[in-house]
Formats: sequence, C-alpha cells, structure tokens
Amino acid sequence: MGLDYRKRRASVLKPLVSVIVPIYNAKDNIARCVESIRRQTYENLEILLLNDGSKDVSYPVCEMFAKADKRIVLIDKENSGVSATRNLGMRVATGKYLQFVDADDTLEPFATQLMVERAEEHSADLVIAAYNRITPYKEKKSSASYGDPLIPEKTELTERLAKFQTFGFLPAGFMTKEEFACGLMQEPASFYYGVMWNKLYRADLVRTHRDVECSEELTWSEDLYFNLSFIRYAERFCAVTTPVYNYYDTPGSAVHITKTRTMFSTRLSLLAYYKSLYEQLGLYEENKLQIFKYLIASAEA
Repeated sequence: MGLDYRKRRASVLKPLVSVIVPIYNAKDNIARCVESIRRQTYENLEILLLNDGSKDVSYPVCEMFAKADKRIVLIDKENSGVSATRNLGMRVATGKYLQFVDADDTLEPFATQLMVERAEEHSADLVIAAYNRITPYKEKKSSASYGDPLIPEKTELTERLAKFQTFGFLPAGFMTKEEFACGLMQEPASFYYGVMWNKLYRADLVRTHRDVECSEELTWSEDLYFNLSFIRYAERFCAVTTPVYNYYDTPGSAVHITKTRTMFSTRLSLLAYYKSLYEQLGLYEENKLQIFKYLIASAEA
C-alpha cells in the first residue's frame, strides 16, 4: 500500500502535458502515431486526438484507442484545416505544457520525458529538440523479384533502405531570448525553428496572450507564425540535441504540393513578424540582411 501511494504521489507531482494531434484522413499512419504517444516513458499525459472531418477510417481507429486509454480525449469536428484544429486543441488543453504531433509521424519513447525534465530544470518557456527526417525508399522498376527467398520482403526492404537524417542547430542547454534569436537567424527558414512538433511549450503563455495562435489564413508555414508569436512573450529557452521526433517526409504531403508562389507570398507576410520580433529585441539592424534572406532561403527539410 505504501509503495502504491508513493507511485500515485510521484505521478501527481509530474506536470500534465497536453499532446495535441490534428487528424485528417490518416488511416495509414494514425495507429503508429498514437501508439508512439501512448508508449511514452512519461505517463502523465492528456492526449487530444482531434479528428478534422476525416473521410476515411481515422475516427473509428481513434475511438478504439480512446476506449483502451483513459488519457485520450477524442474530439470529432467538421473539417476546418490544421491551424483551426490546433487552435481548438490549445483551447481545450489543461496541461502545464503543450506538445504537438502530426498524425503521419511518431515520437521517440523518451521524447516527452526528456523535454519536460529540461523545461522543469531550467524553468524554460520553450524547449526545442533535434529531430529525425525519414524519407521512404522509392523502389526502382528494375529491382529484383521479391519472390526470391534470399531477398528480404518488400516492406522490410523499404523500411531498411529509408533515408534517415537528423537535424538540429543549437547546442544543448539553457539560453536567453537574445541567444535563441541569434541562433534562429543562422537558419531562418529551417524546419528546426519553424515547426511546432519538435518543441515543448509552456501553456500559460498561450492562455494569457490571445494573439499566440496558429494563423487560420495561412495555408503554409502556419507553424512559424505561431512560433514567432510565442517567442515574443517567452524569456527562457532550452535546447536538446537528442532527436525526439520522427518526421516522415512522404510524397503528396502539404510540404511537397505547396506552390512556389504560395511559399513566397507567405514568407513575405511573415517577414513583418520577423522584423517586429527583432526590433523588439534590439537586434534588427545587425540581423537585417539575414532576415531578408529568409525570403529565398531553402529549408533542410
């Protein structure tokens, strides 16, 4: 009985993390994604699965998970896009920290625990971590027959030959807002800084400031809009060099089908947010050239 009490008390002392997962027609990957969240070594989770009007079997699959795990909150809604869905998730989240996962991707088992430990250790408003980019192997037409018993099965071979890369630009440890901003300028167009899924956010900054949200007008780079808004109010940052997230770079994703004209016009509108942030920090003049390079810079992923 004493041991059970200590276990329950240890769980209570760990801050709640709200993991927000927007889902739209993700039948091929949603089970893999949700399982990677359920199997986190950090157990004090509120798993928010937001079905954004999927037309496939994503919702029934999520229903099965919700019945199996009481930490899962399943929300079914009409389709409104990833930004509106994430915004809804943030409004209903009750955790001390916010974490985001895309339905195509997975977390490493230690991801949440590692980022929470760093956030608590340094009283960080934002923790940013390295991530893995996994590009599926594309089978060549001339490939050998998979009927040969000496050749691995097609699925196994495809998984083994996937291109695997790790990205992360900051050294491990605590940094001030100014130090973080200087690091960001080294790679202003990178996924590492721009996306939401390799980060842990202190939720009360989002709840306190209504302008910290995903832009529902943007159809591309809405993550970066959120991050630039969040950074304006954050003061303490921490970087983790261990990759915690597996981003599956699949053909047909929004990243691949976004038109060049759309990308440029979006970057042009985001340029004003970059300028405003760096003027606020008193770092604009010395970073002006690099900020404008964001318009033509290419990301690593």
